[in-house]
Formats: sequence, structure tokens, C-alpha cells
Amino acid sequence: MATLPKVAVVGYPNVGKSTLVNRLSGTREAVVHELAGVTRDRKEIESEWNGRPFLLVDTGGVDLSEEHDLARAVQLQARQAMADAAVVVLVVDARAGLRPGDAELARELRGSAVPVLVAANKVDDVKSIPSASEFYGLGLGDPLAVSATQGLGTGDLLDRVSELVADAGPATEDDAVRVAVIGRPNVGKSSLVNAIVGEERVIVSELAGTTRDAIDTRIEVEGRPLVLVDTAGLRRRTKVAGTVDYYAQIRSERAAERADVAIVVCDAYEGVTSEDMRVAEIAMKKGCATVLALNKWDIARTDLDDADDRVGGRLRLRPEIVAISAQTGRGVRRLLLKAADLADRAASRIPTPELNRFLSDVQAAKQPPAVRGRRLKMYYMTQYGTRPPRFAIQVSDRGRVTRDYGFYIENRLRERYGLQGVPLIIDFRGRESR
Repeated sequence: MATLPKVAVVGYPNVGKSTLVNRLSGTREAVVHELAGVTRDRKEIESEWNGRPFLLVDTGGVDLSEEHDLARAVQLQARQAMADAAVVVLVVDARAGLRPGDAELARELRGSAVPVLVAANKVDDVKSIPSASEFYGLGLGDPLAVSATQGLGTGDLLDRVSELVADAGPATEDDAVRVAVIGRPNVGKSSLVNAIVGEERVIVSELAGTTRDAIDTRIEVEGRPLVLVDTAGLRRRTKVAGTVDYYAQIRSERAAERADVAIVVCDAYEGVTSEDMRVAEIAMKKGCATVLALNKWDIARTDLDDADDRVGGRLRLRPEIVAISAQTGRGVRRLLLKAADLADRAASRIPTPELNRFLSDVQAAKQPPAVRGRRLKMYYMTQYGTRPPRFAIQVSDRGRVTRDYGFYIENRLRERYGLQGVPLIIDFRGRESR
């Protein structure tokens, strides 16, 4: 499993941490909005400078004077990010000047053994560079004047970061299975991730929509490396257009696109809803293998057989349903092993002779229907891709392949090779396409 040195980006709320992380990483992974306090969890983004890879860790704004539960949870996340980091970048607002909150955070950082860089952000032109000198008073060395929006000084900051992480050693490649944890808002996705990793990795609150970034967490299950992605709750885009949640929605969909397997978390107390199945369809369209997790099973009133029948009748993937409780830990290990097994099945190849035997058995069990007085003939089947599995069937005439018979072949393929929950692509190729 790859282990990269971490660079924690911390600071007072709304000083431009997420914008700076996006600038340094060359991505738009961190959610950015003019509203203060948008970032809450800590989000890790892979970056590289001068040939040295590292993880940038975006954190929520830390205001030590705030004492409500959500603020304390954000502070805890930031402190854990600093504890895990090889380098800390303290971001301050050069326009606003030195504030008591900056001084309090600097006081905490001065006692750390980790090297700290001060990035005086919002220095948007050369004339404003002298304003950074005020932050010498923090006692953390020379402040670096930067502009996250304009890019001024960010190269110098990256030079210093890469120098400090140089001793961390080269990263090694891994074959970790990426597992996206997706679902409607407030069904227990973050609680599930925290139950798996055994720490408050992601902020859990009764308030729906607490998670706004796709947060990556690396774990091992029976020696198998996995990367868990806890995503923001998926709503219909029309309901969140123009809000912070809209950008969180986009990132959740991208996380599902990059994942090998999607765990769709449902609330067992409510049962599998139409909205849950819409979320599962999003994963299917992104090419993700899918398993449904019925969370809160300890207080459930849902019949598992009824849920299976409902899902099987609505979703083409026919994903398996696993009953779990993030609160008690019931079924969580089985769920992870199922996710790893699904990733293996999605990456597997079925030998061509075996597929041709399957094709012969399918036609013997149920002949293709006659279209315009002529019956479809299927000659040959082979697999030409994985993740998701892609198959090609040579037929006499593509125009005689009916929708129902295509679904029949797909369903038999799932049953025979255990591909429930795995998206399949079957191309029917007529003689005219040779």
C-alpha cells in the first residue's frame, strides 16, 4: 500500500485554505464557496512537485473560541490532520491582517515537532507583498506571500513543501480497491466509515449534509488494501443547484466514477426507497459494481426478503443487500469482504470456450424469438474488457435482438458467474459489422 507524506493545510475559517489546496494540487477537488465554514472534514488530495509526491490535507477552519459541537468536531479533525502530517501549512489572510485566532493556532503549532510554513494568502498583486511581514509576529519563521486565486508565490511555497517532505522516502504502488460509500443524506455513511476505521475520521452529526467533500481513508481487510471514500449525500441536482451542496454532489458523482465498488447505504428503518435506487443507478451508470447496505438494522422494521424482491425488480444489476449496523458493528466486516469480492469479479475474465458453452446452454433453454418470420442465431461469444466486464456476441442479424431477450441473456450471465451487482456490457455484433 502506498504511503505518502502528508501536508496539512490549516487555518482560521475563510482564509482560503481550500482554494489554496486546489491551486497547489492543480485540481478542483476541495469544495470552495464564499460562505465561511464550508470545509468540515479533512480531505486528502494527491499532489506532486519537483518529482516528489505527497498528500495535501484540506481541513476545516479552526476557530478555538467556538465551542458548539460541530465546531469542536472540526477542530478535532484539524488536530488529527496536524498529528499525522510531515509538514503543516498555516494559512492566514493578509488582507484581514493578524487576528487573535491566528495567534492562538500559531501558539499551538509552535509546540509541535512538525515543521510549519506560514502562507499569507490573498496577496493578489506585487504591491501587497509587504503586508505579509505582519505575520512574523506568529513566531513561525518567514511568512510566504501567496495568492491562491492568482497563483502568486505558490511555486515558492511548493518548493519549500517539497524540500521538507524529501526525506519521507519514495511512494510505492498499490493495488487498493477503491470503495465509494454513497447514499442519500443522513443515512449513516459517515458513521459506517468511522465504524470501519475505528476513529472519528469523518464528522458525524444529526444535521443532514455535514459531509461536503469526498473523503478518502486507506484501510486493510484481511491483508487486502482498500480505499474508502465517504461521499456527501446524493440528492437530485435540481434541489441543490446554486448551493454549496451542488458542488458536493458533483464530487460525489466523480468519486463514484473513480471507484471500483459502490456501497449504497440505505436506512433500514425506512427500507429501500425509490431515492436509494436512484443513487444505485448513478453508480451503475458510472460503471461501479454495487452492493446495498441496510444500515441501522438494530432498529429496523424492514423485511430483508421484501427488500431483495423490490431491488431485484427495479435494478438491472440485481445487487446483493447486506444488513449492517454502524452503531454496533454488525455485518460491517462481511460488507467489506463483499465489496472486495465484487471488485475481483468485475476485474475477472471468463475463458472464451466457457462463454460459448454458456451461449449454447442459453439457446437450448430458451430459443430467441422470431422477428419478421426469421429467428435470431447466435454463433460466438467472447469477453473483450473488464471493469466493467464487456462481452461481444456474434449474431446473424442485430435487428432481430429483442430487448427482452437481451435482458434474459444478461440475467443468466449474472446467475451463472456470480455477477450480481456488477455492471455488464454486451455487444451484439451482426455479420454486417465484421
